[in-house]
Amino acid sequence: MAKKKTLFECQACGFQSPRWMGKCTSCGEWESMVELTAEQIKFLKETSGTSSSASLNAKATPITEVNEDNITRFGSGSRELDLVLGGGIVPGSLTLIGGSPGIGKSTLLLKIAGNLAQEGQKILYVSGEESAGQIKLRANRLGANAQTLYLLSEINLSTVIAEINSRDYDLIIIDSIQTLYSDENPSAPGSVTQVRTITFELMRIAKSMQIPVFIIGHITKDGSIAGPRVLEHMVDTVLYFEGDSNSELRLLRGFKNRFGSTNEVGIFEMNRDGLNDAKSMAGRFFNKEKLQSGSALTIIMEGSRPIVIEVQALVSEAYGHPKRSSTGFDNNRLNMLLALLEKKLDLPLGTYDVFINISGGIKINEPSADLAVIAAILSSYRDRELSAHTLFLGEVSLTGEIREVSGLAQRLKEMETQGFTKAVIPNEPLEHTAVKCYIADEVSKVVEWM
Repeated sequence: MAKKKTLFECQACGFQSPRWMGKCTSCGEWESMVELTAEQIKFLKETSGTSSSASLNAKATPITEVNEDNITRFGSGSRELDLVLGGGIVPGSLTLIGGSPGIGKSTLLLKIAGNLAQEGQKILYVSGEESAGQIKLRANRLGANAQTLYLLSEINLSTVIAEINSRDYDLIIIDSIQTLYSDENPSAPGSVTQVRTITFELMRIAKSMQIPVFIIGHITKDGSIAGPRVLEHMVDTVLYFEGDSNSELRLLRGFKNRFGSTNEVGIFEMNRDGLNDAKSMAGRFFNKEKLQSGSALTIIMEGSRPIVIEVQALVSEAYGHPKRSSTGFDNNRLNMLLALLEKKLDLPLGTYDVFINISGGIKINEPSADLAVIAAILSSYRDRELSAHTLFLGEVSLTGEIREVSGLAQRLKEMETQGFTKAVIPNEPLEHTAVKCYIADEVSKVVEWM
Protein backbone atom coordinates (compact mmCIF):
# COMPACT_ATOMS: atom_id res chain seq x y z
CA MET A 1 0.00 0.00 0.00
CA ALA A 2 1.48 3.33 -1.08
CA LYS A 3 2.18 5.79 1.70
CA LYS A 4 0.06 8.95 1.61
CA LYS A 5 2.07 12.04 0.71
CA THR A 6 1.57 14.92 3.11
CA LEU A 7 2.53 18.57 2.86
CA PHE A 8 2.14 21.31 5.44
CA GLU A 9 2.05 25.05 4.69
CA CYS A 10 2.50 28.02 7.03
CA GLN A 11 -0.57 30.27 6.95
CA ALA A 12 1.58 33.28 7.88
CA CYS A 13 4.39 33.18 5.31
CA GLY A 14 3.63 30.28 2.91
CA PHE A 15 6.60 28.11 3.99
CA GLN A 16 6.06 24.43 3.10
CA SER A 17 7.31 21.37 4.94
CA PRO A 18 6.78 17.60 4.49
CA ARG A 19 6.11 17.27 8.23
CA TRP A 20 4.17 19.23 10.81
CA MET A 21 6.02 21.50 13.20
CA GLY A 22 4.77 23.60 16.08
CA LYS A 23 6.80 26.65 15.07
CA CYS A 24 7.45 27.77 11.49
CA THR A 25 11.19 27.86 10.86
CA SER A 26 10.76 30.62 8.27
CA CYS A 27 8.72 33.32 10.05
CA GLY A 28 8.74 32.04 13.64
CA GLU A 29 4.94 31.87 14.02
CA TRP A 30 3.51 29.22 16.37
CA GLU A 31 0.68 26.84 15.40
CA SER A 32 0.57 28.20 11.84
CA MET A 33 1.30 24.97 9.91
CA VAL A 34 -1.79 23.54 8.17
CA GLU A 35 -1.94 20.26 6.26
CA LEU A 36 -2.81 20.65 2.58
CA THR A 37 -5.34 18.39 0.93
CA ALA A 38 -4.51 16.09 -1.98
CA GLU A 39 -6.22 18.51 -4.38
CA GLN A 40 -4.13 21.42 -3.10
CA ILE A 41 -0.89 19.46 -3.45
CA LYS A 42 -1.86 18.49 -7.01
CA PHE A 43 -2.64 22.11 -7.84
CA LEU A 44 0.75 23.30 -6.51
CA LYS A 45 2.58 20.67 -8.58
CA GLU A 46 0.70 21.63 -11.74
CA THR A 47 1.30 25.36 -11.36
CA SER A 48 4.94 25.02 -10.36
CA GLY A 49 5.72 22.60 -13.17
CA THR A 50 4.35 24.69 -16.02
CA SER A 51 6.76 26.72 -18.14
CA SER A 52 6.16 28.33 -21.49
CA SER A 53 8.41 27.93 -24.51
CA ALA A 54 8.76 31.71 -24.68
CA SER A 55 10.40 31.84 -21.25
CA LEU A 56 12.78 29.01 -22.20
CA ASN A 57 13.93 30.93 -25.29
CA ALA A 58 14.36 34.25 -23.46
CA LYS A 59 17.83 35.80 -23.60
CA ALA A 60 19.51 38.42 -21.46
CA THR A 61 19.97 41.92 -22.93
CA PRO A 62 22.77 44.36 -22.05
CA ILE A 63 21.40 47.16 -19.90
CA THR A 64 22.88 49.74 -22.28
CA GLU A 65 20.58 48.45 -25.04
CA VAL A 66 17.39 48.48 -22.93
CA ASN A 67 14.95 51.33 -23.58
CA GLU A 68 13.54 53.17 -20.58
CA ASP A 69 9.83 52.90 -19.83
CA ASN A 70 7.97 56.14 -20.35
CA ILE A 71 5.95 56.37 -17.11
CA THR A 72 2.80 58.46 -17.41
CA ARG A 73 0.53 59.43 -14.55
CA PHE A 74 -2.96 60.81 -14.10
CA GLY A 75 -4.44 62.58 -11.10
CA SER A 76 -6.72 60.83 -8.63
CA GLY A 77 -8.59 63.95 -7.58
CA SER A 78 -6.82 63.86 -4.19
CA ARG A 79 -3.72 66.01 -3.77
CA GLU A 80 -2.51 64.01 -0.77
CA LEU A 81 -2.87 60.59 -2.44
CA ASP A 82 -1.08 61.83 -5.55
CA LEU A 83 1.74 63.09 -3.32
CA VAL A 84 2.23 59.68 -1.68
CA LEU A 85 2.02 57.85 -5.03
CA GLY A 86 4.80 60.03 -6.43
CA GLY A 87 2.73 62.39 -8.57
CA GLY A 88 -0.36 60.41 -9.54
CA ILE A 89 -1.66 56.99 -10.55
CA VAL A 90 0.48 54.97 -12.97
CA PRO A 91 -1.41 52.87 -15.57
CA GLY A 92 -0.75 49.16 -15.04
CA SER A 93 0.32 49.62 -11.41
CA LEU A 94 -0.77 47.33 -8.56
CA THR A 95 -1.22 49.20 -5.26
CA LEU A 96 -1.89 47.65 -1.85
CA ILE A 97 -3.50 49.76 0.90
CA GLY A 98 -3.57 48.49 4.49
CA GLY A 99 -4.75 49.85 7.80
CA SER A 100 -6.75 49.05 10.91
CA PRO A 101 -10.54 48.56 10.65
CA GLY A 102 -12.45 51.84 10.41
CA ILE A 103 -9.40 53.92 9.51
CA GLY A 104 -10.84 54.95 6.12
CA LYS A 105 -9.44 52.63 3.42
CA SER A 106 -12.75 51.90 1.69
CA THR A 107 -13.95 55.48 2.19
CA LEU A 108 -10.86 56.94 0.51
CA LEU A 109 -10.94 54.59 -2.49
CA LEU A 110 -14.67 55.06 -3.04
CA LYS A 111 -14.10 58.82 -2.96
CA ILE A 112 -11.29 58.47 -5.51
CA ALA A 113 -13.49 56.23 -7.66
CA GLY A 114 -16.21 58.86 -7.60
CA ASN A 115 -13.77 61.64 -8.53
CA LEU A 116 -12.46 59.74 -11.56
CA ALA A 117 -15.92 58.54 -12.63
CA GLN A 118 -17.20 62.11 -12.63
CA GLU A 119 -14.43 62.90 -15.11
CA GLY A 120 -15.80 60.23 -17.46
CA GLN A 121 -13.48 57.33 -16.60
CA LYS A 122 -14.92 53.84 -16.14
CA ILE A 123 -14.24 52.53 -12.63
CA LEU A 124 -14.98 49.03 -11.29
CA TYR A 125 -15.42 48.74 -7.51
CA VAL A 126 -15.41 45.08 -6.41
CA SER A 127 -16.52 44.39 -2.84
CA GLY A 128 -16.57 41.01 -1.15
CA GLU A 129 -17.54 42.42 2.25
CA GLU A 130 -20.46 44.76 1.49
CA SER A 131 -23.49 44.60 -0.74
CA ALA A 132 -23.99 47.07 -3.58
CA GLY A 133 -26.75 48.73 -1.56
CA GLN A 134 -24.39 49.38 1.38
CA ILE A 135 -21.79 50.89 -0.92
CA LYS A 136 -24.50 53.04 -2.50
CA LEU A 137 -25.37 54.52 0.91
CA ARG A 138 -21.75 55.49 1.50
CA ALA A 139 -21.46 56.88 -2.04
CA ASN A 140 -24.45 59.15 -1.38
CA ARG A 141 -22.70 60.55 1.68
CA LEU A 142 -19.40 61.02 -0.16
CA GLY A 143 -20.95 62.53 -3.27
CA ALA A 144 -19.41 59.74 -5.35
CA ASN A 145 -22.40 58.90 -7.54
CA ALA A 146 -21.53 58.81 -11.24
CA GLN A 147 -22.84 56.91 -14.26
CA THR A 148 -19.44 55.35 -15.03
CA LEU A 149 -18.83 53.99 -11.51
CA TYR A 150 -19.74 50.29 -11.56
CA LEU A 151 -20.27 48.22 -8.39
CA LEU A 152 -19.78 44.44 -8.21
CA SER A 153 -20.51 42.54 -4.99
CA GLU A 154 -18.67 39.27 -5.70
CA ILE A 155 -16.00 37.02 -4.18
CA ASN A 156 -15.42 34.62 -7.11
CA LEU A 157 -12.34 35.63 -9.09
CA SER A 158 -13.67 34.12 -12.33
CA THR A 159 -16.77 36.35 -12.19
CA VAL A 160 -14.59 39.40 -11.47
CA ILE A 161 -12.31 38.66 -14.44
CA ALA A 162 -15.33 38.16 -16.71
CA GLU A 163 -16.63 41.59 -15.68
CA ILE A 164 -13.23 43.20 -16.27
CA ASN A 165 -13.15 41.76 -19.79
CA SER A 166 -16.70 42.94 -20.53
CA ARG A 167 -15.82 46.68 -20.45
CA ASP A 168 -12.78 48.87 -20.98
CA TYR A 169 -12.23 49.90 -17.37
CA ASP A 170 -9.76 52.64 -16.48
CA LEU A 171 -9.29 51.63 -12.81
CA ILE A 172 -10.18 48.63 -10.62
CA ILE A 173 -10.62 48.56 -6.84
CA ILE A 174 -10.65 45.26 -4.89
CA ASP A 175 -12.15 45.41 -1.38
CA SER A 176 -10.61 43.24 -0.07
CA ILE A 177 -8.02 40.72 -1.28
CA GLN A 178 -8.74 38.34 1.64
CA THR A 179 -12.38 37.85 0.59
CA LEU A 180 -11.76 36.70 -3.00
CA TYR A 181 -11.25 33.06 -3.95
CA SER A 182 -10.28 31.19 -7.10
CA ASP A 183 -12.05 28.04 -8.32
CA GLU A 184 -8.72 26.66 -9.52
CA ASN A 185 -7.37 26.58 -5.97
CA PRO A 186 -9.33 24.32 -3.58
CA SER A 187 -8.75 26.25 -0.35
CA ALA A 188 -10.62 28.76 1.79
CA PRO A 189 -10.67 32.50 0.95
CA GLY A 190 -7.88 34.37 2.70
CA SER A 191 -5.51 31.39 2.82
CA VAL A 192 -1.92 31.76 1.73
CA THR A 193 -2.36 29.91 -1.56
CA GLN A 194 -5.57 31.80 -2.41
CA VAL A 195 -4.05 35.24 -1.73
CA ARG A 196 -0.93 34.35 -3.68
CA THR A 197 -2.91 33.03 -6.67
CA ILE A 198 -5.35 35.96 -6.79
CA THR A 199 -2.62 38.59 -6.43
CA PHE A 200 -0.68 37.02 -9.30
CA GLU A 201 -3.80 37.04 -11.49
CA LEU A 202 -4.55 40.69 -10.65
CA MET A 203 -0.94 41.58 -11.41
CA ARG A 204 -1.24 39.86 -14.80
CA ILE A 205 -4.41 41.82 -15.57
CA ALA A 206 -2.85 45.14 -14.50
CA LYS A 207 0.30 44.67 -16.58
CA SER A 208 -1.26 43.15 -19.68
CA MET A 209 -4.24 45.51 -19.91
CA GLN A 210 -2.48 48.59 -18.47
CA ILE A 211 -5.22 49.09 -15.88
CA PRO A 212 -4.24 50.41 -12.42
CA VAL A 213 -5.52 48.12 -9.66
CA PHE A 214 -5.96 49.12 -6.01
CA ILE A 215 -6.16 46.33 -3.42
CA ILE A 216 -7.37 46.74 0.15
CA GLY A 217 -5.67 44.37 2.59
CA HIS A 218 -6.56 43.42 6.15
CA ILE A 219 -3.93 43.78 8.85
CA THR A 220 -2.93 41.54 11.74
CA LYS A 221 -2.96 42.55 15.41
CA ASP A 222 0.66 43.71 15.19
CA GLY A 223 -0.19 46.10 12.33
CA SER A 224 1.25 44.21 9.33
CA ILE A 225 -0.63 43.15 6.19
CA ALA A 226 -2.42 39.84 6.75
CA GLY A 227 -1.44 36.98 4.47
CA PRO A 228 1.92 35.89 3.03
CA ARG A 229 4.78 38.37 2.81
CA VAL A 230 4.96 37.62 -0.91
CA LEU A 231 1.82 39.75 -1.26
CA GLU A 232 3.80 42.91 -0.47
CA HIS A 233 6.65 41.80 -2.75
CA MET A 234 4.38 41.24 -5.76
CA VAL A 235 2.64 44.64 -5.74
CA ASP A 236 4.23 47.86 -7.01
CA THR A 237 3.19 50.11 -4.13
CA VAL A 238 2.38 49.47 -0.47
CA LEU A 239 0.56 52.18 1.49
CA TYR A 240 -0.41 52.11 5.17
CA PHE A 241 -2.98 54.22 6.99
CA GLU A 242 -1.86 55.45 10.40
CA GLY A 243 -3.59 57.37 13.15
CA ASP A 244 -6.28 56.90 15.75
CA SER A 245 -9.65 55.92 14.30
CA ASN A 246 -11.24 58.15 16.96
CA SER A 247 -9.32 61.18 15.70
CA GLU A 248 -10.26 63.20 12.63
CA LEU A 249 -6.71 63.11 11.21
CA ARG A 250 -5.35 60.16 9.20
CA LEU A 251 -1.85 59.69 7.79
CA LEU A 252 -1.19 57.67 4.61
CA ARG A 253 2.44 56.57 4.48
CA GLY A 254 4.23 54.80 1.63
CA PHE A 255 6.41 51.80 2.54
CA LYS A 256 7.17 50.68 -1.00
CA ASN A 257 6.89 52.50 -4.31
CA ARG A 258 8.44 51.35 -7.57
CA PHE A 259 7.43 54.59 -9.27
CA GLY A 260 8.43 57.19 -6.70
CA SER A 261 9.75 58.03 -3.26
CA THR A 262 8.56 56.40 -0.03
CA ASN A 263 9.35 59.48 2.06
CA GLU A 264 6.12 61.36 1.38
CA VAL A 265 3.13 61.23 3.72
CA GLY A 266 -0.46 62.14 2.88
CA ILE A 267 -2.58 63.77 5.58
CA PHE A 268 -6.36 63.43 5.51
CA GLU A 269 -9.18 64.51 7.78
CA MET A 270 -12.37 62.55 8.38
CA ASN A 271 -15.62 64.49 8.44
CA ARG A 272 -19.24 63.84 7.52
CA ASP A 273 -18.36 64.18 3.82
CA GLY A 274 -15.82 61.35 4.08
CA LEU A 275 -12.04 61.31 4.04
CA ASN A 276 -10.75 64.51 2.45
CA ASP A 277 -7.39 66.18 1.99
CA ALA A 278 -6.31 68.14 5.06
CA LYS A 279 -6.46 71.80 4.08
CA SER A 280 -3.86 73.15 6.50
CA MET A 281 -1.45 71.56 8.98
CA ALA A 282 -0.72 74.77 10.88
CA GLY A 283 -1.76 74.31 14.50
CA ARG A 284 -3.18 70.80 14.04
CA PHE A 285 -0.67 69.06 16.32
CA PHE A 286 -0.04 71.61 19.08
CA ASN A 287 -1.70 74.19 21.32
CA LYS A 288 -1.32 77.64 19.77
CA GLU A 289 -2.18 79.67 22.86
CA LYS A 290 -0.20 78.36 25.84
CA LEU A 291 1.81 75.30 26.80
CA GLN A 292 1.39 73.55 30.12
CA SER A 293 4.35 72.22 32.08
CA GLY A 294 5.59 69.04 30.47
CA SER A 295 4.96 70.22 26.90
CA ALA A 296 7.56 71.22 24.30
CA LEU A 297 7.33 72.00 20.60
CA THR A 298 9.46 70.71 17.75
CA ILE A 299 9.22 70.49 13.97
CA ILE A 300 9.64 67.25 12.02
CA MET A 301 9.88 66.47 8.32
CA GLU A 302 7.23 64.15 6.90
CA GLY A 303 8.65 63.70 3.42
CA SER A 304 8.97 67.19 1.96
CA ARG A 305 6.51 68.68 4.44
CA PRO A 306 7.60 70.29 7.77
CA ILE A 307 5.05 69.83 10.59
CA VAL A 308 5.13 71.48 14.02
CA ILE A 309 4.12 69.01 16.75
CA GLU A 310 3.78 69.02 20.53
CA VAL A 311 5.69 66.57 22.72
CA GLN A 312 4.04 65.91 26.07
CA ALA A 313 5.78 64.40 29.10
CA LEU A 314 4.60 63.37 32.55
CA VAL A 315 7.18 62.76 35.27
CA SER A 316 5.85 61.65 38.65
CA GLU A 317 7.17 59.76 41.66
CA ALA A 318 6.95 56.01 41.23
CA TYR A 319 5.14 53.75 43.67
CA GLY A 320 6.98 50.51 43.22
CA HIS A 321 8.77 49.69 39.99
CA PRO A 322 9.14 52.87 37.82
CA LYS A 323 7.28 52.79 34.51
CA ARG A 324 8.46 54.09 31.12
CA SER A 325 5.88 54.37 28.38
CA SER A 326 5.64 56.30 25.12
CA THR A 327 2.97 56.82 22.47
CA GLY A 328 4.21 57.90 19.04
CA PHE A 329 7.86 57.79 20.14
CA ASP A 330 10.31 54.88 20.25
CA ASN A 331 10.32 53.44 23.78
CA ASN A 332 13.92 52.21 23.50
CA ARG A 333 15.07 55.71 22.56
CA LEU A 334 13.16 57.11 25.52
CA ASN A 335 15.04 54.78 27.86
CA MET A 336 18.32 55.93 26.31
CA LEU A 337 17.47 59.61 26.83
CA LEU A 338 16.46 58.98 30.45
CA ALA A 339 19.73 57.15 31.15
CA LEU A 340 21.61 60.06 29.58
CA LEU A 341 19.81 62.62 31.79
CA GLU A 342 20.61 60.59 34.91
CA LYS A 343 24.30 60.37 34.03
CA LYS A 344 24.93 63.87 32.65
CA LEU A 345 22.58 65.95 34.83
CA ASP A 346 22.41 63.78 37.96
CA LEU A 347 18.61 63.67 37.84
CA PRO A 348 17.11 60.86 39.99
CA LEU A 349 14.75 59.71 37.22
CA GLY A 350 15.28 56.10 38.26
CA THR A 351 12.66 56.62 40.99
CA TYR A 352 10.13 58.37 38.73
CA ASP A 353 7.50 57.23 36.27
CA VAL A 354 8.00 58.81 32.84
CA PHE A 355 5.32 58.92 30.14
CA ILE A 356 5.72 60.47 26.67
CA ASN A 357 2.96 61.26 24.20
CA ILE A 358 3.08 62.82 20.73
CA SER A 359 -0.12 64.81 20.27
CA GLY A 360 -2.38 64.31 17.28
CA GLY A 361 -1.72 60.58 16.94
CA ILE A 362 1.39 61.14 14.81
CA LYS A 363 4.42 58.85 15.06
CA ILE A 364 7.96 60.25 15.07
CA ASN A 365 10.41 58.28 12.94
CA GLU A 366 13.38 60.67 13.03
CA PRO A 367 15.80 61.54 15.89
CA SER A 368 15.44 65.33 15.46
CA ALA A 369 12.79 65.37 18.22
CA ASP A 370 15.22 64.12 20.90
CA LEU A 371 15.85 67.62 22.20
CA ALA A 372 12.13 68.37 22.47
CA VAL A 373 11.57 65.13 24.41
CA ILE A 374 14.32 66.09 26.87
CA ALA A 375 12.89 69.61 27.20
CA ALA A 376 9.42 68.20 27.90
CA ILE A 377 10.81 65.80 30.53
CA LEU A 378 12.73 68.61 32.29
CA SER A 379 9.68 70.86 32.11
CA SER A 380 7.49 68.24 33.79
CA TYR A 381 10.16 67.32 36.34
CA ARG A 382 10.63 70.97 37.39
CA ASP A 383 6.96 71.87 36.85
CA ARG A 384 8.02 74.82 34.71
CA GLU A 385 6.15 75.98 31.61
CA LEU A 386 7.98 76.51 28.34
CA SER A 387 7.30 79.26 25.84
CA ALA A 388 4.70 78.50 23.17
CA HIS A 389 6.81 80.51 20.70
CA THR A 390 9.98 78.40 21.08
CA LEU A 391 10.84 75.16 19.28
CA PHE A 392 13.48 72.58 20.24
CA LEU A 393 15.31 70.84 17.44
CA GLY A 394 18.26 68.43 17.59
CA GLU A 395 19.43 64.83 17.79
CA VAL A 396 20.98 63.77 21.11
CA SER A 397 23.89 61.31 21.09
CA LEU A 398 24.93 58.88 23.83
CA THR A 399 27.72 61.27 24.87
CA GLY A 400 25.27 64.12 25.52
CA GLU A 401 26.20 65.96 22.35
CA ILE A 402 23.39 67.60 20.37
CA ARG A 403 23.88 67.03 16.67
CA GLU A 404 22.51 68.91 13.70
CA VAL A 405 19.50 67.76 11.73
CA SER A 406 18.77 67.70 8.02
CA GLY A 407 16.62 70.33 6.33
CA LEU A 408 17.24 72.97 9.00
CA ALA A 409 16.67 75.90 6.63
CA GLN A 410 13.32 74.50 5.50
CA ARG A 411 12.21 73.89 9.07
CA LEU A 412 13.17 77.41 10.17
CA LYS A 413 11.30 78.85 7.20
CA GLU A 414 8.15 77.00 8.22
CA MET A 415 8.59 78.20 11.82
CA GLU A 416 8.85 81.78 10.59
CA THR A 417 5.70 81.34 8.47
CA GLN A 418 3.71 80.11 11.48
CA GLY A 419 4.88 82.97 13.69
CA PHE A 420 7.43 81.28 15.95
CA THR A 421 10.15 83.63 17.18
CA LYS A 422 12.72 81.41 18.93
CA ALA A 423 14.44 78.08 18.31
CA VAL A 424 16.93 76.02 20.31
CA ILE A 425 19.14 74.30 17.74
CA PRO A 426 22.60 72.62 17.76
CA ASN A 427 24.33 74.91 15.21
CA GLU A 428 24.04 78.29 13.50
CA PRO A 429 21.74 78.30 10.43
CA LEU A 430 23.47 78.75 7.09
CA GLU A 431 20.73 81.04 5.76
CA HIS A 432 19.32 84.22 7.26
CA THR A 433 16.14 83.76 9.27
CA ALA A 434 13.91 86.00 11.37
CA VAL A 435 13.73 83.28 14.03
CA LYS A 436 16.10 83.98 16.92
CA CYS A 437 18.28 80.89 17.32
CA TYR A 438 19.87 79.74 20.60
CA ILE A 439 22.78 77.34 20.17
CA ALA A 440 22.84 74.30 22.46
CA ASP A 441 25.43 71.73 21.46
CA GLU A 442 25.25 69.82 24.78
CA VAL A 443 22.42 68.67 27.01
CA SER A 444 23.74 70.77 29.95
CA LYS A 445 23.29 73.96 27.92
CA VAL A 446 19.63 73.18 27.41
CA VAL A 447 19.20 73.16 31.20
CA GLU A 448 21.01 76.52 31.45
CA TRP A 449 18.75 78.00 28.77
CA MET A 450 15.59 76.79 30.53
